[in-house]
Amino acid sequence: MKRLLSLWLVIGCVSSTMALDASLSFARFASPQGDYVELYLHVAGKSLSPFVQTDSTVQGAVDILVLFEQGETVVKYDKFRLNSPLGAALVDFVDLKRYALPNGEYQLIVQLNDAADTSQVRKYRATIKMDFDGESLGQSDIQLLAAVGPAYAEGPMVKSGLLMEPLPFSYYGRGANVLTFYHEVYHSDQYIGEPFTLSYRIEKLENDVGKTQLIAHKRLEPAAVNPVVVKMDITQLVSGNYQLVVDVRDRERTLLSSRAIVFQRSNPLMDAQKLEEAMAGINLSEEFVQDLSKEELSYSLRAIASLLPPQDVELVDILLRTDSIQAQRAYLYSFWLRENRVDPQQTYTAFMEVAHAVDDMFQSGFRHGFETDRGYVYIKYGRPSDMIRNEGEPSAPPYEIWSYNEIVATRQNNVRFIFYNPSLAADDFVLLHSDVIGERQNPQWQLELYRDSPTEHPDDFISGQEVPGNIGRRAKKLLTDY
Repeated sequence: MKRLLSLWLVIGCVSSTMALDASLSFARFASPQGDYVELYLHVAGKSLSPFVQTDSTVQGAVDILVLFEQGETVVKYDKFRLNSPLGAALVDFVDLKRYALPNGEYQLIVQLNDAADTSQVRKYRATIKMDFDGESLGQSDIQLLAAVGPAYAEGPMVKSGLLMEPLPFSYYGRGANVLTFYHEVYHSDQYIGEPFTLSYRIEKLENDVGKTQLIAHKRLEPAAVNPVVVKMDITQLVSGNYQLVVDVRDRERTLLSSRAIVFQRSNPLMDAQKLEEAMAGINLSEEFVQDLSKEELSYSLRAIASLLPPQDVELVDILLRTDSIQAQRAYLYSFWLRENRVDPQQTYTAFMEVAHAVDDMFQSGFRHGFETDRGYVYIKYGRPSDMIRNEGEPSAPPYEIWSYNEIVATRQNNVRFIFYNPSLAADDFVLLHSDVIGERQNPQWQLELYRDSPTEHPDDFISGQEVPGNIGRRAKKLLTDY
């Protein structure tokens, strides 16, 4: 709410690097040959700066450093380069590493560097406790899977005769209908000695409290190792944060051991359906949304697009496309009720003044001003600390550079947005590049901006990201100096 208020207060004052994106997770397993931890790495190819090959194909690469520390001592380390497949465009790629570790507590530190742009760095840190007892009942961590199938050859992603692809980001999107996981139970033959039950349930997390949504059971025979692959239908799960809990219970249903893992679900179609059902028991006749026309509802929902929680973006899009007026009213009211539980109408009214001003400021013949790239950024991050417009470079279309001294949401300082107008239509500026986490990041933005100068060649032939600087090319200097 404070960020929204600060945005509204400055509206009247306005006049006219690619962040490396990767998922890292781990799981611990026991083995007679030595207990170990698996690291799962998924790199978003489009977030890398490409190496351009002589045949015009491209390849991305990440330099990776892995450290396991105890106190000030590095007890294990690894350093390697992970290359993406060669192709016409960069694609996502994955890797899996196994590291044997004796019992103890470790600090895991992983650093990833874009090999073509060393300024792009991601660091991960986690505490790992290896505590497998060779004689007591034990469980591995839970490994969420994107895909699983029979293995026809040995490989790093093969275990228990199965080829298993780890799930990146612990995230199930709108197209995912099944949750698949791999898990191992150890020494049930020694500790239990009779058939036992593996119970697994999915809980929805609300304020760190889990409420069971799905539950199932599997009967297992005692063994030194019980490897299991389980699939659960998650079609009916609405968007939100969940945890998967796997329990080991004896025949009297006594809990003997348990493991859990948190994941995120996005299911906008089910969200819309549940919202419609919930409307039957909600009376909005006395609320401000009841007086809004169909056009005003659509306008209001489109205006808050850049402020929506990520899990609600698709939901609102569906509400707008299906023309569900009552569901639109319910969502708009709930959104502003979260911002101001005492007087949501007052907060809504104040924001709509901002939305109308931004609409006028960044007018477009094809959409509302707040739906343009500049309007979207302005609504989301507020008034820029500095704004430069350049229409005088002969080899580039008009462009604007916005700088922000601080972005609270991403905890970044001194960040930039560059917008340009390649169509030369009136004020049709689109976002070309930004170094703000989560926004469009284009390491070849200079080539795109100056593409109408085909006789000029890049200074850096390896990555092909830059163009020669001269008196008529000021964008890079402006981007770095302001």
